[in-house]
Amino acid sequence: MSGILKPKSRIPGCDIAGKVEAVGENVKKLQPGDEVFGDISGCGFCGFAQYVCARENVLALKPSGMTFGEAAAVPQAGVLALQGLRDKGQVRKRQNVLINGAGGGAGTFAVQIAKSSGARVTGVDSTEKHDMLRSIGADRVIDYTKEDFTESGQVYDLILDVVTYRSIFDYRRMLRPEGVYVMLGGGSWSRVFQAMLLGPLISMAGSRKMGLLMHTPDNEDLEYLKGLIEDGRVKPVIDRSYPLHETADALRYFEKGHARGKVVITI
Repeated sequence: MSGILKPKSRIPGCDIAGKVEAVGENVKKLQPGDEVFGDISGCGFCGFAQYVCARENVLALKPSGMTFGEAAAVPQAGVLALQGLRDKGQVRKRQNVLINGAGGGAGTFAVQIAKSSGARVTGVDSTEKHDMLRSIGADRVIDYTKEDFTESGQVYDLILDVVTYRSIFDYRRMLRPEGVYVMLGGGSWSRVFQAMLLGPLISMAGSRKMGLLMHTPDNEDLEYLKGLIEDGRVKPVIDRSYPLHETADALRYFEKGHARGKVVITI
């Protein structure tokens, strides 16, 4: 990532949670002993480690009652789902929302955030994730291995696409007039470029809005998510945890695409 002949960041990992060991002289809001979490992708990554150095403005106090593992599962996936639904999608009460890839990291947060906004949520994912999706609030689930959800004739006010394998034109016909399609990234770079190039043109030519969300770490959004978690409206879904020395195995498992929610590295 972000390198020509070799990785720019030799240690991966952007979501962290832990206890502050030391602070610089200009740090004002945090002190040693504080339990924090955050997204350090803007600080050079390096999250898969025993110690990490991060700027104060990318960290927030860990939600009360959460383990470090649960807190580490939140920042990037949770903020990405929040920005896609609230900022780009402008989700509202009684809207019909479809989330493609609902059983993964960002998808499980999206289901819960959409439900907390009063929307009716349809989740698309494989059969083994359906019970979990219902348990976190999905009103309807679709098995993409058995049904082509783009051919169902159902239309939606908002579509959040986490896995990005279908054509943008498939999604366009699934949108109501004034509907919104938001791509969060995912499986196919050709589909990502299609959304980047054609989404703005489709949006200018009609009432439906289609586009790609570029994730931006935001501490205010992280604090907002913390409130939803402490209110009991959102919780991280964790498939499994790996110790730090098995990080490579964790990444191999994650890249298969079958994880229910998040995969966590523990120390």
